[in-house]
Amino acid sequence: MNYWLMKSEAEVYSIADLQQQGETIWDGVRNYQARNFLRQMQMGDLAFFYHSNSNLPGIVGLTRVIKTGIADPTQFEPSSKYYDPKSTPESPRWQTVIIEFVEYFSQPILLSTLKEKFSPEELILVRTGNRLSVMPVSEVVAQKILVMKKL
Repeated sequence: MNYWLMKSEAEVYSIADLQQQGETIWDGVRNYQARNFLRQMQMGDLAFFYHSNSNLPGIVGLTRVIKTGIADPTQFEPSSKYYDPKSTPESPRWQTVIIEFVEYFSQPILLSTLKEKFSPEELILVRTGNRLSVMPVSEVVAQKILVMKKL
């Protein structure tokens, strides 16, 4: 099993939205590196759900990958802001996954705490200038985060 971190703006799509829906397709990713990480995901992988662009950004919960290798449907919709005219159903450029809700953390693990506990080499999220919406998390770091959520 691998671990990941997936970022979303709470006012756009929050962990509460995921909890209510149970599962969702993680669509709209238009960064090649983040897309490549989505392609590496496997069923059963766990992902930390991170609220970005808020007064207190941080990890707020946990999700599980339940389906992989899905062509992001928004790339084919001309009315979507994620439309990609160079992508075709026969040769899609953007793949994604479906995730399900696992757990809502009782207290968020704030970015400031993550910066105190992890170096930029340990956790991509805390690197200056990092803007990826999907990134891997090593098992060692993931286990430390899971312990932190219980404190």
